[in-house]
Amino acid sequence: MQSNSPRPIRPSGWAFRFLSLPRKVPVLFLGLLLLLAIFTESTSAQHGAEGYEPDHDSASPHEHRGAASADAWEGSVAGVAYSEFNHHVAGWLLVLLALAELRLALPPPVPRWIGFLLPGALGVTGIFLLIWSDHEAWPIGSMSLSQTFLSGDREILQHKIYGVLALTIACIEVLRRSGMIRHAVWMVPLPAFALIGGWMLFSHSHGVHPSADKIAVHHAIMGTLAITAGSSKLVGVWKNGLSLPVSSRWELLWAGLILLIGVQLLFYSE
Repeated sequence: MQSNSPRPIRPSGWAFRFLSLPRKVPVLFLGLLLLLAIFTESTSAQHGAEGYEPDHDSASPHEHRGAASADAWEGSVAGVAYSEFNHHVAGWLLVLLALAELRLALPPPVPRWIGFLLPGALGVTGIFLLIWSDHEAWPIGSMSLSQTFLSGDREILQHKIYGVLALTIACIEVLRRSGMIRHAVWMVPLPAFALIGGWMLFSHSHGVHPSADKIAVHHAIMGTLAITAGSSKLVGVWKNGLSLPVSSRWELLWAGLILLIGVQLLFYSE
């Protein structure tokens, strides 16, 4: 005779697994990401309150020379060429990344190596930013490592933070796409990077620059696209669960918006 006692309900679906998995490391990472964004925002606010004019009476001769050199570089022929080159390199890498994500969003079959183009492009972008983002910063410029990160120059600091975060996300995506980490929460850092990175662009400044208004418009457009792309990717994460990106309008929107950012960077001009 069969027992009529109720059987325990077993949770199913990726949403329950998402809630039951250890989340300390990804949550700590996202918290660090947010703290870095808040720190750079507070640095920007502090600079805005203090103004850009240095205290010439109290500044050291070295600080005078550094400020004068930075002002002379911004907007100069060499400075503009250097900045535009860096933006164009980033543009090509984003276009490659976006095309790979676009292919992943289309129906299979998809070669497995396509999935690793995003972390590869992000990794190269991170290394490029850490080395070449600013001509006066460490490791290629006259500034030391501590001066690069602690001098209070928000442009340099944001560039280096972008580099560190890009490398970190690249490592996470390599592990995730190779199947070494399968927790659903590990899908969140990538769109979170797009969201917070886009937000930071609204306060990103190139210092005293003759084309500051034009640059601000560029950054506002890129920031808006990045925030929208990150939001669409988050929706895709929620809908797709633990699987790699599959055909969906959200994944297509994510890839298309990243492609637009890359194309904009290719035509970036100061």
